[in-house]
Amino acid sequence: MSHALYRLGRFAARRPWVVIGVWLVVSVVVVGASGAFGRQLDESVKVPGLDSQDAVDLLSRTQSESAGLTAYVVATPLDVNATFFESADGQDGLARLNTRLVALPNVVTVSDPAALLRDGRDGAVASGSVSPNGRVALIRVQYPVREKLVSGDLGNLKALGEASRLDTDLQIEMGGELFFAFEQPETGVGEMVGLIAAVLILLLAFGSIIAMGLPIGMAMFGLGLSVSGMSLLMLVVDIPSWSSQIGTMVGLGVGIDYALFLVTRHREFLGRGMTVEEAVGRAVATAGQAVVFAGGTVVIAILGLAVTGIPFVTNGGIAIALIVLTMVVASITLLPAFLGLAGHRINRLRQGGRRRSTTHTTSTPSTSPSAEVSNSGWERWVRHVASHAAVYAIGTTFVLLALTAPVLSLRLGFPDEGTLPDSRTERRAYDLVAEGFGPGINSPLVIAVAISGDPGVVEPLAEAIKADRGIAAVAPPEINTTAGVATLLAFPTTSAQDQATVDTIKRLRAEVFPVVLAGSPAKAHVGGSTATWSDLGDRVKERLPLFISAVVLLSFLLLMVVFRSLLVPVKAALLNLLSIGAAYGVMVMVFQWGWGKGLIGLEATVPIIPFIPLFMFAILFGLSMDYEVFLLSRVREDFLATGDNDRSVVHGIASTARVITSAALIMISVFVAFALGDDPSIKMFGIGLATAVLVDATIVRMVLVPATMKLMGDANWWIPGWLDRLLPTIDIDGEVGLPVPEMEADQPDGEVTPSIPEPVLV
Repeated sequence: MSHALYRLGRFAARRPWVVIGVWLVVSVVVVGASGAFGRQLDESVKVPGLDSQDAVDLLSRTQSESAGLTAYVVATPLDVNATFFESADGQDGLARLNTRLVALPNVVTVSDPAALLRDGRDGAVASGSVSPNGRVALIRVQYPVREKLVSGDLGNLKALGEASRLDTDLQIEMGGELFFAFEQPETGVGEMVGLIAAVLILLLAFGSIIAMGLPIGMAMFGLGLSVSGMSLLMLVVDIPSWSSQIGTMVGLGVGIDYALFLVTRHREFLGRGMTVEEAVGRAVATAGQAVVFAGGTVVIAILGLAVTGIPFVTNGGIAIALIVLTMVVASITLLPAFLGLAGHRINRLRQGGRRRSTTHTTSTPSTSPSAEVSNSGWERWVRHVASHAAVYAIGTTFVLLALTAPVLSLRLGFPDEGTLPDSRTERRAYDLVAEGFGPGINSPLVIAVAISGDPGVVEPLAEAIKADRGIAAVAPPEINTTAGVATLLAFPTTSAQDQATVDTIKRLRAEVFPVVLAGSPAKAHVGGSTATWSDLGDRVKERLPLFISAVVLLSFLLLMVVFRSLLVPVKAALLNLLSIGAAYGVMVMVFQWGWGKGLIGLEATVPIIPFIPLFMFAILFGLSMDYEVFLLSRVREDFLATGDNDRSVVHGIASTARVITSAALIMISVFVAFALGDDPSIKMFGIGLATAVLVDATIVRMVLVPATMKLMGDANWWIPGWLDRLLPTIDIDGEVGLPVPEMEADQPDGEVTPSIPEPVLV
């Protein structure tokens, strides 16, 4: 592979405008096709085999209105002393609001609190349309199934609300499933903050504005192309809408990181006196091969999400894997073209830093890992850790286990609208409804009953559900005798986020339904958003061990082949588990326990969204493999040359520490920046990924790795002879077998390579 990458890199540097032109043409085609043929991203959470999905399928087959999406409009008089019971103006405002809602496109039914109030307050309160104190009116708006709607339906509803606020004396707020399906999260803030942080870190690391700008330009180019292509991917699979923001977060981080590795290696080769074309080719052959390996690992791990049996998680993984793959391709094609255009100017427009002279020669410069290592701060630190290896290994392991311990309290669920900021109408609607009717009104349980010729079972079932201690009220059953299906809406006494609501769902399924339906052919299923996310959490808990085992096994096999060792991959797998476990633990502390939640703008504690642990493990596995390969390849290179394990560990970690630190800082900055948004799910991703990278690049790479490798000694590199002969050989460094480097002094003009500023980041 290294030979092919070497030729690709030299071609891109020699013909930069050809490569850039191809990228521009592809980008124009993709963006144009997306605008003409692309579809809007989806919010479907269908999961075959779940009881909640069975409820939806049953209602859908019978064309029940309850199978579609719902929205609700909440109104309360602006006069704090007025109620809908006595206010004629308030009732007239409700009537006008109802008329406008009925006229909206694609609306199936609309409840009418105004009509109920005209018949008497008792009926209005009993129906759940008006709160007992008369201050809050709730209008339920029923839409058809998601596939029959477009984002414009949400826009129509929001526009109606804005217009109605102008000609009534009512506060009008809105929420419901329609918002969840079509409301797009705000974008731009996280990307901008992350980019600014990456610019500053790269400028500090490279000391050159041009060297800083190339990774940023490449990452933005690749990101724009891949995100634009998501709407085209919708023609093949249903891509969830959240995958674009998470993909942007991951793509921005890995894109800049991969470019950082390549630019660093390119400048190193330039510093040895190679020509620009040669330096680019060798950088792509060496660092580029590591990028292909690391990026491919991320893609494989994310596509491994298919084993979870959750279609929308698998499809989201496909979209994110596409972004990572685009970044890998851009790193080995577009970035080399940029480097070829920049030439020796890559080291100009530098900011501060020290200059060092470079001696050029026509002979190949020494690349032996046994060359003298500067007495840097990193080297002194690694020597210190190695000299106290047992203490550091035990101490840091204890710290990571302590951070992981909260995982035992992990609770999977979905944040409801009560976790959104007050600036959102959904949050204000949620608070009004909870205040007027109780928290459970926001999270109704949709119970679908296949009566199978036994309609008499419906009333006893409704009474039994109403008698359950976790149910506040049950709406009158709707029976479709032709289809043989009954629908009941049950309102819990607790909110969607409360564990008590999940317990109520499980109790209905395990205790109430079997008793009432004993001896009857009828079957009941609990649906609704709360039941759906509860079932998803159970599915994730069931499949997560299998997924983790598959990823860890893949990690072991890959590292065993690359480093010809048994202990190194075992150690790497265990350390990766510790760093990811620590990230899970921090998520529990912040989002479930509320530690420091105000620092990230989180207004209430929330459960962990079920699919986030899956995605985090897949993404972090690939990222940790990235750092692992980059670091251990230097250690193994030195060990093969010297046979001295202790010295190899010190040299390998000290020589890669600056680049790994820079890469980790960029990742952390990008991930933390995305935690500044309003969406709790994006906050979870940002905090979880940032924590894992921080732990991986500091405690693990700079403490546990040198400590454990010191303790294991030469056993690090032991592998049975028979297994060594069976394994394929992978030259991860990529320089073996490449042609003799083409040096600047070999060129007719004898151009001298400019000196390279010493990076100031330590």
